[in-house]
Amino acid sequence: MIDLQKPWPLGLDRKTWPLFLVAMVAIMGLLASIDVLSSRGAIEWPDTWRAPFFFITDYGLSDWILIPSLTLMILLRLAMFPLRGVWRRATGELATVSAFVFLGVGVPGLITTILKRLIGRGRPEEFDSVGAFSFQNFMNDWTFQSFPSGHSTTAIATAFVVGFIYPRLFTVLFVIGVIVALSRVPVGAHYPTDVFAGLIVGMLGAYLVRNFFASKNWLFSQSSDGRITLKPLDGVLQLIHRDRA
Repeated sequence: MIDLQKPWPLGLDRKTWPLFLVAMVAIMGLLASIDVLSSRGAIEWPDTWRAPFFFITDYGLSDWILIPSLTLMILLRLAMFPLRGVWRRATGELATVSAFVFLGVGVPGLITTILKRLIGRGRPEEFDSVGAFSFQNFMNDWTFQSFPSGHSTTAIATAFVVGFIYPRLFTVLFVIGVIVALSRVPVGAHYPTDVFAGLIVGMLGAYLVRNFFASKNWLFSQSSDGRITLKPLDGVLQLIHRDRA
């Protein structure tokens, strides 16, 4: 499985980035060749087959994680003012965790939103009128904001963000994230290329935020060999041990 302590996934480093970009373009090209067939075929599945995908697809909405994490971050920061000692330290640590969750999911989502508007690809529901590769750059509405998939971005970014903090949950959330991403095709919201691009943006965006935090020594630390690990939440642990004593 993916080593979450490495600075970048998939063996990426300064030497391999060009090869990675070439590989991504090649994969996108292959997926583009089956975009129409996959999309039209999945949309025509019986309703009983499509129903589970409609059920799980909204996990990819960002509000359920962005609003609580932002609210918690603000409240915890405000709560720090009257506190002292270990309580203040623990509250600050939890506020930083909340900030990381918010930015780790929000930044990839923002990147995706910008790309959607810049690229302006028509969604599958516009296929009959404009085809699968019609674009309205810059000036567009949601019907021409198909690439990349925002739900895919959020679902996979959430898996990595939580995994950086609590690795034991990563595999489960990663599988859920991939399923959510794939669900965007049978529900008729995206083409396979949109989904794949969303997965890549979500994954790399989460790493980008984690690496930025590590560079500032916020929540994460980076060792001499480049590995990035979660710093001990000493204040939180001290409170927990105090309660158990």
